[in-house]
Amino acid sequence: MSKTVAIAGLGAIGLPLARALDAGVEGLRLIAVSCRDEVRGLANLADFHDAPRIVEVAQLADADIVVEAAPAAIFERIAVPALEAGRIFIPASAGALLPRMHLVKLARRTGAQIIIPTGALLGLDAVRAAAEASIASISIETRKPPRGLVGAPYLEKNHIDVMELIDPKLVFEGNAQEAAAGFPANVNVAAALALAGVGPIRTQVRIWADPGLTRNVHTIHVEADAARFTMTIENVPSLENPKTGRLTPLSVLACLRGLVSPLKAGS
Repeated sequence: MSKTVAIAGLGAIGLPLARALDAGVEGLRLIAVSCRDEVRGLANLADFHDAPRIVEVAQLADADIVVEAAPAAIFERIAVPALEAGRIFIPASAGALLPRMHLVKLARRTGAQIIIPTGALLGLDAVRAAAEASIASISIETRKPPRGLVGAPYLEKNHIDVMELIDPKLVFEGNAQEAAAGFPANVNVAAALALAGVGPIRTQVRIWADPGLTRNVHTIHVEADAARFTMTIENVPSLENPKTGRLTPLSVLACLRGLVSPLKAGS
């Protein structure tokens, strides 16, 4: 029997994911979506073979699996009904979860499950494995084209203009908790890393605005008892939203497929 899926948001993550599910993934069936603009949403769904219903955010919890791919401002409106109903909740906005860890307590109480997809990152399996023993330090350096950082609260608060840059500029250095507050649309990778490893306070983050880049580049350094490793990934930004990499919806799709596949590679 197939598991039903609902998606909050039909943007750079939600729409490609919805299209992939509509094309057919064995064991999964897309039944509902929510979106800010219903007229635009209906247009996006017009060519679907089996178009899902457009529903209010709270009704997404009717599905077995609820995927969050919406602005961080409505994160709890999506998460709470899903968790209260005991569903599997998959947040694409991992950064929005960091200041809302009470949602984990809610999931524990109701039997729900929160699964954070790898997203635009790599090596989370290795980080999770290392965390089973002891990790001395974890850091992540993110370099993005300036337009991918525009609008970040930290930049606006500190009057940092990145669009006139000629050379790379370090615009933030701190921990993942601080980064999530200052760059809510940019640090889902750092949040996922923090939750897989040593937590948001001990995970160090550096963010660069680099006018010479066309891709989002993330480099992770891990020092642990079991291993020392450095990983770098260069993600192609989405055409719809430069803050999001094209790999992100594919990662959520792979996460969903792993929930129903008889064979799963990786932890």
